Amino acid sequence: MLQDPKQFSLALKQICEEKGLSEKQVIETIESALAAAYRKDYGNKMQNIKTKFNIQDGSVKIYDVKTVADDAPIEEEFDFSEDKKDEDKEDKKDKNKKTDLPIEKKKDDDLADDGLEDEKKRFNPRTEIQISDALKIKKDAKIGEDIITELESPDDYGRMAAQTAKQVIIQKLREAERDTLYEEIKNMESAVVSGVIQRYDPRFVLVSIGKATAILPPENQIKNEKYNIGEQMRFYIISVDQGRKGPEIVLSRQRDEIVKELFSLEIPEISSGTVEIKAIAREAGERSKVAVSTDDETIDPIGSCIGQRGNRIQTIIGELNGEKIDVIEYSEKFEKFIGNSLSPAKIVSLKTDEDKKIAIVKVKTDQFSLAIGKSGQNVRLASKLTGWKIDIQEEREDKKEEKDKDASDKKEKEDSKKEESDDKKKDDDKEKKKKGKSAKKEADPEKPKTKSKKRKQTVNFK
Repeated sequence: MLQDPKQFSLALKQICEEKGLSEKQVIETIESALAAAYRKDYGNKMQNIKTKFNIQDGSVKIYDVKTVADDAPIEEEFDFSEDKKDEDKEDKKDKNKKTDLPIEKKKDDDLADDGLEDEKKRFNPRTEIQISDALKIKKDAKIGEDIITELESPDDYGRMAAQTAKQVIIQKLREAERDTLYEEIKNMESAVVSGVIQRYDPRFVLVSIGKATAILPPENQIKNEKYNIGEQMRFYIISVDQGRKGPEIVLSRQRDEIVKELFSLEIPEISSGTVEIKAIAREAGERSKVAVSTDDETIDPIGSCIGQRGNRIQTIIGELNGEKIDVIEYSEKFEKFIGNSLSPAKIVSLKTDEDKKIAIVKVKTDQFSLAIGKSGQNVRLASKLTGWKIDIQEEREDKKEEKDKDASDKKEKEDSKKEESDDKKKDDDKEKKKKGKSAKKEADPEKPKTKSKKRKQTVNFK
């Protein structure tokens, strides 16, 4: 009997809240521990002890539960000296071994069990009772029915049971806590969660996710990204497995789902479904391309993602530690979609082969390096985003333009030649004129020039 049932009830609720367990799980753990304590101190090898704990007054009822079976000779191979705790451990090990068997071996074992089922089936006097004995206890007993016999509780059972059951209860609660935590994290598999960096070494990063600790292996880390202890980040849960000490969780920082989740958190139009993310291409830590679209003509999908003065996209870039993000508009017309995917470069023309999914894109000379990107990153991301193989080529002039250019060059040459010939003709005319004048001078010799001398008159004044 409990001296203070209310205090026990409060303690029970506190354990459930701290361990994250249901009240039913804790009660079952207590009943299992009490049954193990009774079997150890007061039971015998022929009893299958079960207990029923009353949370209201703390009373315990003890039962011997047996299943009705056909009449059969009792086998002598059973070892009844082990307690329930050891049997539970062995059963658990057997289950683990069975799950570790290859599929083909399991199938062979199943076939062998089906063929020799009658030969291997034995009567267990601890958990079963023969139909002839069951009819003496209950007249309408049937095969498969449970015969429950209540046993008396010794006077000192409560004190002895508490001491014996203490360790069993602690162990069972830990196991139940691990199972509950595993189921909780397992439901979060393939999802993006928020975690805190707990420890960092040159290879692995330990991340705290609620009550569980996860691992970020080197192949799932972003190159040159810093992981400071206590810093909060977003992670993608790759896998969750059950381990000896609890769930084993593997995380990633490279998955496209992280970008998608950040867009959904920061942009209301995406979280509400007004704007939809159609495709994502990412090279983690360097650059991402996100294709968005909407059916609402009044909404600009790119502007919604960028935000006023780029505040929305800058928040996402900050979460990704400076990773650049290109937001482009999705189009059902693959020609337009391919052209948009090469943004910020502008294309001149586009030729596609739908069967081979190859696109030949021509750009101007000054846009060629921009279209390819650093180390081919822009065209590589565009190809991944669209699902097309994209070939970037510089623009070449058409034949007609080349002919026009040749004709204009020819005309310029002819004009220049004509000018040269005109200049030469003028020069020749000048030379001829000079020669004619010189010949005329030679034919008419010049007359000697005479100077008229004026006589000086001298006048004398007297």
